[in-house]
Amino acid sequence: MTVIRFATEADATGILEIYAPYVRDTAVSFEESPPTPDEFRQRIARISAAYPYLVCEVDGNIAAYAYASSFRVRRAYRFSVELSIYVAKKQQGQGLGKSLYACLLDLLQKQGFYTAFGVITLPNPASLNIHEKLGFTPAGVWRRSGYKLNAWHDVCLLEKELQSPHPAPEPAEPLTVAALQTRYGTDIALTAVSCPKSGS
Repeated sequence: MTVIRFATEADATGILEIYAPYVRDTAVSFEESPPTPDEFRQRIARISAAYPYLVCEVDGNIAAYAYASSFRVRRAYRFSVELSIYVAKKQQGQGLGKSLYACLLDLLQKQGFYTAFGVITLPNPASLNIHEKLGFTPAGVWRRSGYKLNAWHDVCLLEKELQSPHPAPEPAEPLTVAALQTRYGTDIALTAVSCPKSGS
């Protein structure tokens, strides 16, 4: 059975098992050393206060996770978010990433965010494919912006409008995750999109 739900701090170890190989062996993440489980628990708690942090479980095991975070720190950027998604190597190609990302975008739209950005180290055809299928469009490439594993890496920026039109002069502040769950129910992550069948 496949389930999409909100992550908790107790998921840190399972999520880290997916993330650590991306850090150690690839330039998908620009971190150079995997965080400790305690550091990861703190990240989940901090991010989850304002943004959806989701896991996709297959038969009770975490197979993928995705979350939103602030795009930039200055207040004028508060209506924009940056997205991240990681799928376990053995679970890739089953549609989990697309379903999880679609769920995340649905929640962000309900919260009242206006623009979502994907930031992708190149080359990464699988990630580009997910973004393109979900309506993201290219917004530029940062040439040789990261150095990892003895090589320079380009980074692609993609964008997607979540609300249209953008109101002025003062848009409503985005809902917190707690307010989102109060308005729509705590199981909203399960109902935002249909989950793929296990093994499909």
